[in-house]
Amino acid sequence: MVGMEVSGTSARVTAREAGLVACRACARVWPAETERCGRCGARLVSRDTASLQKVWAWWIAGLVCYIPANLYPMLVTETLVQSSSNTIVGGAVEIAHHGAYGIAAIILIASVLIPVGKFMAIAFLAISARRGSHVPPTRRQHVYEIVEFIGRWSMIDVFVVAILSALVQLSSVASITPGPAALTFALSVVFTMLSAQSFDSRLIWDRARKNRRDDTQ
Repeated sequence: MVGMEVSGTSARVTAREAGLVACRACARVWPAETERCGRCGARLVSRDTASLQKVWAWWIAGLVCYIPANLYPMLVTETLVQSSSNTIVGGAVEIAHHGAYGIAAIILIASVLIPVGKFMAIAFLAISARRGSHVPPTRRQHVYEIVEFIGRWSMIDVFVVAILSALVQLSSVASITPGPAALTFALSVVFTMLSAQSFDSRLIWDRARKNRRDDTQ
């Protein structure tokens, strides 16, 4: 937002109203007629008119992948005498039974709490951008930034499976292989990250300004 003094009072105008456009990749501001960012080369658009459609498309794809990620085994362990497999929650419960409560809590937070929270937060942002919300735009902007920041930590389960599979080399005695849930969980994380990145956070402020204009009329 750009602050301007008009007739002795403080009025705020957006970069769009001031004839400027900001790059979504590096945040550099350019004149509105500029087509590409001179710093990073990204294409400049004042608003992505298909932003919400992209958000919902990636969101649904992520949700579809997240369901089997919790139903199928994440890790399959085979020994000479037995074979066992565990889902995300089942694996965390088994780890807790062995006394590693901290690791179990981390897995549950990264694999259940964070993904579910991301689904809810992205849906809230998309709905509020379309219909408006009583939540202040600054708080919704903070929600968006938090979703963007924590998205990478949702991959912790996939990292653990990959590390275990690489470390266990006793193929004649035991073997650890990723289960079907590893792929679907990774896809779910990637799709939700794309959903969050597709959201044009400027829509938050557009809707807030529209609501203020409606209230003053």
